[in-house]
Amino acid sequence: MWQVVARVLEQGSRLSAVRLAETYAIAPVIDLQKGFNEEDLYKNLLWLCQSQASIEDRLFTKSFCKKPPHLFLYDVTSSYLEGEKNELADWGYNRDKKKGKKQIVIGLPSSADGTPVSTEVFKGNTQDTSTFYAQIKKAKERFKCEKVTFVGDRGMIKSGQIENLQARGFHYITAVTKAQIETLMKRGVIEYTLFDKNLAEVKEGGIRYILKRNPVRTQEIAHSRTSKLASIEKLVAMQNAYLHAHPKAQVEVALKKIKAKIERLALKTCVTVSAQDRSLSICLNQEILAEDAKLDGCYVIKTDLACDEVSMQEVHDRYKDLARVESAFRTVKSDLEIRPVYVRSEESTRGHVLIVMLAYMIIRELDKAWKDLYLTVEEGLRSLSTLTLIEWTVNDGLSFQQIPEPRHQNRQMLEALKVELPKVLPKNHAHVVTRKKRR
Repeated sequence: MWQVVARVLEQGSRLSAVRLAETYAIAPVIDLQKGFNEEDLYKNLLWLCQSQASIEDRLFTKSFCKKPPHLFLYDVTSSYLEGEKNELADWGYNRDKKKGKKQIVIGLPSSADGTPVSTEVFKGNTQDTSTFYAQIKKAKERFKCEKVTFVGDRGMIKSGQIENLQARGFHYITAVTKAQIETLMKRGVIEYTLFDKNLAEVKEGGIRYILKRNPVRTQEIAHSRTSKLASIEKLVAMQNAYLHAHPKAQVEVALKKIKAKIERLALKTCVTVSAQDRSLSICLNQEILAEDAKLDGCYVIKTDLACDEVSMQEVHDRYKDLARVESAFRTVKSDLEIRPVYVRSEESTRGHVLIVMLAYMIIRELDKAWKDLYLTVEEGLRSLSTLTLIEWTVNDGLSFQQIPEPRHQNRQMLEALKVELPKVLPKNHAHVVTRKKRR
């Protein structure tokens, strides 16, 4: 329990968690029966890994009162590693854009409101689609779901995953890629004019396609394209100036630099560069640029849910709920600092990630409870850190600890959490200290 609380309060290693426990009155508050040091916390990671399924099952039952949810949001992320010895570390698609770093892959299925129901760690080279099979099996066998819809991002739910879902009576909501949108257009299933509507729907072979254009995203993409073209033009001007000032400079070197930038900006299909008499120029294929711009901000959502079960607006809204899982990953990576991972074994890595997920669940509950108090979780925890214990010793040598009456703001926060502090705590002799101090 302390490892989870320590992760909420202050992110760090097992050693830092022990040092933090020396600062807080953790022993009497949670009634520790014996003390611990950093070695005990490392051993606890193994226990957490072995007990993960039962912990998640109990939380699932408590959250949904034995009535499984009808919808799961699912997404994956990766976390790069600094060392080379982690047993789950491998090369893969690095979402953190860290070159030369091995990683682990983390899957997070959540309920409709973004509450995590489980977490799973995979080797760093695991494909997103491969992680999805494990979630289908988990929902059916562990959580006993009979009818559920999985919501996953484009590229997550493909034909193989769809077959697996349908074989278990499950449904899906996902999005299609830009290439798939173009294919649907060539087949005449959808057309450009449908994106001009607020929300449109077409059906083909039991599949529903929900179409929408995001005007804000349209402007962002157009601005990005203009900026990219401007940066290429600027580079061409710089290279021309350099070639003019340095007669011995090689044109081929300048061409290579510009072509590399065009490829890096993914504009090779619509921008070409040429040289004539030591002067460089670019040519824009306006037809291709105009064709690409037609789909700016456009997206298509795909589902096998029947119209009489879920409206197209509901399908759209449930897909957009994936942003809640993305928000969870941002919190886990930034606020709770899943990195650096100070462990090597597979079991310890899984235990570490579980601790971070449980800490995130606590932060979500604190955020909801303190919302009406206009306090962030960070502000609330800082305020609660002012709570103290007073130790009393009576004439016969009996010792006990007393918690003074909290100030108004702390009392409000505790009431919002439905937490009542005891007036008196018995003296606790559990010894929490680092191994270095024991020596």
